Amino acid sequence: MQGLSFTFSAATLFLVLCLQLGIIESQDNKNVRKPILFDLHVPSTAEANQEISVKLKLQTQYEECMEVKAYLLSSVPMEGAFNYTQTHCLCNDHTITLFWDFEVIETVKFAIVLKIVNEKNICPNDLAVLPIKGDQYLTYRTEYTN
Repeated sequence: MQGLSFTFSAATLFLVLCLQLGIIESQDNKNVRKPILFDLHVPSTAEANQEISVKLKLQTQYEECMEVKAYLLSSVPMEGAFNYTQTHCLCNDHTITLFWDFEVIETVKFAIVLKIVNEKNICPNDLAVLPIKGDQYLTYRTEYTN
């Protein structure tokens, strides 16, 4: 009976060790799916009164779709497309590309704001997820004029 007890204890210890290592590995940040992946293209400089294009590609690693709203904020008043808010359904099977074209009159600091929102009639059948945390993203840029 002592041999069976030792075998059972060793097997139990091995199982607990495997489970513990599995839990630790699954909590590693490399395995966490990201709600939003960004690919932002902004020219670093522009001539005064030149129109520039800001291009933002969005992807998600979530299996579910989510509703995203994107817009720009600036340190100086801007006209035209700069003021447009864009709302889209972001799913893992396709990329969304957003464009803003605006004229740079002087050096301007601006923020690209992205919010995961809960709105009707954006995603098909209104099926979308809203993360518990990390529902707003900001990135700041400065467009210098020559």
